[in-house]
Amino acid sequence: ILHSADWHLDPAFTGRSPEEARFLSGELAAVPDKIASLRKSEGCDLVLLAGDLFDGEASRETLTILKKALADCAVPVLISPGNHDFCAPDSPYLSETWPENVHIFTHRAMESITLPELDCKIYGAGYSAMDCPALLKNFQASGEENWHIGVLHGEADTSRGSYCPISKEQLRDSALTYLALG
Repeated sequence: ILHSADWHLDPAFTGRSPEEARFLSGELAAVPDKIASLRKSEGCDLVLLAGDLFDGEASRETLTILKKALADCAVPVLISPGNHDFCAPDSPYLSETWPENVHIFTHRAMESITLPELDCKIYGAGYSAMDCPALLKNFQASGEENWHIGVLHGEADTSRGSYCPISKEQLRDSALTYLALG
């Protein structure tokens, strides 16, 4: 599994000089390709992206780079949008066509996708606004698969907060084998 989150592509870089902003933008723009290369070099069978890939509105250039890199991963890529890249009606997660190997959890409730070739079920949800309720509260993974994996953007080790708070008890009771957090 390759697990990553919080890339914050296309930030405003407020307070940075134009030179610093250009440099940092270039570094961030390289992240998707670096992830695809890492996936290949490490032989990962699955890529989990736990939110905040964008830092708000994404440029056409960034979307093109991202979609190409995710397609180049050539394995299932599952995305759980976070508070900075939530699924608003104009979100690229809802309005763009994504590569066939990419699944985006766009609902504000836990849902799952089964990957029989990996004997696993992946659970996730996406923010629909800047805040998100405790998605693991009263959630429990089920099924015959050997692996039950979650991918969420949330606040770990808390039961309160506005960014999908996750307590130790909720995690324990979820029956997840692994939880990829951003």
